[in-house]
Amino acid sequence: MTARCRIPVTFARMAAVLRPAVLLPAGLLPTGARAAAGADGGDWILGAMQDELARSRKSLQLEGYDAPYYIAYTVRDTDRQYVSGKFGAVFQSQSFRNRQAQVDVRVGSYDLDSSEDNDSFFNPRQKFTPNNIAPLDDRSETALRRVLWLLTDYRYKAGLMSYLTVKSKSVNDPKAREAGSLTREAPFRLLEDRPAPGFDRKAWERDVRKISAVLLDYPDIFDSSVEVSQVRLVRHFVNTEGTVVRAVDDYLQLLVLAVTRAEDGMLLQDTVNWYGRRPEDLPAADAAIRDLRTMADRLVKMRKAPVLDPLTVPVLMSPEATGVFFHETVGHRLEGHRQQGEEEGRTFKGQVGQKILPEAIDIEDDPTVVAAAGVSLNGAYRADDEGVKAGKAVLVEGGVLKGFLMSRKPIEGFSKSNGHGRSDGFQPAVGRMGNLMIKGRAPMPAAQMKDLLLQEVRRQGKPFGIRIESIAGGSTNTSSFGYQAYKGMPRVSYRVDAETGEETLVRGIEIVGTPLSSINKIVATSDRYGVFNGYCGAESGMVPVSTVAPDMLFAEIELQRAQEGTERAPVLPPPEVVVVGGGRR
Repeated sequence: MTARCRIPVTFARMAAVLRPAVLLPAGLLPTGARAAAGADGGDWILGAMQDELARSRKSLQLEGYDAPYYIAYTVRDTDRQYVSGKFGAVFQSQSFRNRQAQVDVRVGSYDLDSSEDNDSFFNPRQKFTPNNIAPLDDRSETALRRVLWLLTDYRYKAGLMSYLTVKSKSVNDPKAREAGSLTREAPFRLLEDRPAPGFDRKAWERDVRKISAVLLDYPDIFDSSVEVSQVRLVRHFVNTEGTVVRAVDDYLQLLVLAVTRAEDGMLLQDTVNWYGRRPEDLPAADAAIRDLRTMADRLVKMRKAPVLDPLTVPVLMSPEATGVFFHETVGHRLEGHRQQGEEEGRTFKGQVGQKILPEAIDIEDDPTVVAAAGVSLNGAYRADDEGVKAGKAVLVEGGVLKGFLMSRKPIEGFSKSNGHGRSDGFQPAVGRMGNLMIKGRAPMPAAQMKDLLLQEVRRQGKPFGIRIESIAGGSTNTSSFGYQAYKGMPRVSYRVDAETGEETLVRGIEIVGTPLSSINKIVATSDRYGVFNGYCGAESGMVPVSTVAPDMLFAEIELQRAQEGTERAPVLPPPEVVVVGGGRR
């Protein structure tokens, strides 16, 4: 498996994820839980789901075959507002809404069920596959129930075929029944209100024009974009165990991207972006412009920055870069489902209670935390995508492995979910990160971290070290096929001279290596924490994530040349800015 986590994720790509056709770069969440007066809290969607679920539970059985032992319905309602522009003009302003259903029907038992073999879901002899698009009309119970009915029938028949295959495989595989197929969980109820989204599209159109016009002052920046979006996601979930969930989440993002070319033709990009869970988490136009000018000035300087050759040197990572590093090297390898299956590398299988990291490092994942370091966390949620209450997962204490990110798929030694079953709504949920938190037990003052970097560089006799300020994202391979490796893609990095400590902006590098080797090169962590917000793509789809981490010093990190194509810059200079009535056009 190759997981990709990138900042920024473009809104065009996010829209593709949300459409039913198929990483990345505070207060209370904009929701309020309330007790339900009735079974469905007056929600017609939940009511229709429960009615059809009850009918299927009572009567769904093909004569001569097993009835389902577990059924779950999910309906995801997505409302997206989006504005984009560049060169001082709005290019897109739109709203998009869709509703989709997902059905899980399992035949067998908690110990062994049809989910262990999903190939039968794609039977080439099946001439009809029901669509998972759900109706948008209000109170369209009949239409929604018919969608759920067809999906349930399809999944039940596929489950019967899968279960026969699973049982036949277990004849020659005595371990097939050891861990089980589904954890037993208590019913969970969560019904959240849906406050007004609070996204003023017309106001954002004005701000997009104002913000994007700033880059007209930089003729070397030949392309750019400003994108702002709010996604309201309402997840409805019911199952035959009695769980009823309506979870309401808002995801906001303001992204500014700028593109230029170095004098040697290397394409260079930089971004400034903000994530939030409430409209007030995004900056006002003037504040965004201040950060944008800092980024643009730096990007122009980067055109003349030197390109480093591949090397191995001490590296000081900012909190954001540290977060991406741990997300890729450790986080994905602590996902529970990766500890079993021949296709997985199973990096930490059988190592619970053993030391896997330096003893000064603790790691946990807690999606119930809504903010850290004054920043709203993208990975926060109250119920996961399997209807399990979100909870803190203690992963590493004092460098010792304590547990894994668990969905409802049990593994050896772990028979309960810890609320980390996550999905984009199209794929089956698996154990995934939410808010990954890396903590140092012996933090150093942040102001001393550069001095520690220089000490390490001089001790090794290296001519310089590297300080990574910001990072675009990363990817990793956890499968048994190929190499166990990771890659990070810094956007802003500096060469730090061993003698003088002088910093020089550099370009064209990537951090690479093997996880177990790299994570044991940690020298020190700081007392300053920061947040990486973004979206992570793996086998259960693109999900919002965060990491909270400190500055971190590594004795050595391998750097390689980035694969950036070289082309000529535009032949003509950009057109002159036209001033109309005191404003730009």
